[in-house]
Amino acid sequence: MMPIEILLLLVIGFSGGIAVGAGFVAFLTVLGIIPRLTQLTRTKKYIRFYEVAIILGSMISAWLSLRDHTLEIPSFSLIILGLFFGVFVGMLAAALTEVLNVLPILAKRIGVHEKIVYLLMAIVFGKMIGSLFHWLFYVYL
Repeated sequence: MMPIEILLLLVIGFSGGIAVGAGFVAFLTVLGIIPRLTQLTRTKKYIRFYEVAIILGSMISAWLSLRDHTLEIPSFSLIILGLFFGVFVGMLAAALTEVLNVLPILAKRIGVHEKIVYLLMAIVFGKMIGSLFHWLFYVYL
């Protein structure tokens, strides 16, 4: 590879990481996911553990996504992992349900409250098109 191609690849990769990281941080901080989760579960005294778990989980998953690792674990431990993943997805779905209450307020503040249907349809169609692209093109490449 040419040095300019390597430099361009580094810039694009770094920019993509910054964009995804900023979106993730905005999702957690602006929408108040962690404080709301601690409020709902009445575990406010463990908020530092939530923060550390999110930071470590993000760092470890980012590192693992750059590697080609296979975990050799016993079959019975998959039940425990599946339980943890199910709890995570369930709590994330509950948090997203709470976030949907924020959309009308956000639309009113930025002055597009009469176009809230278009905002919701953009989110729905964006997720649908992204999912179709992933499953129809990316998976088979």
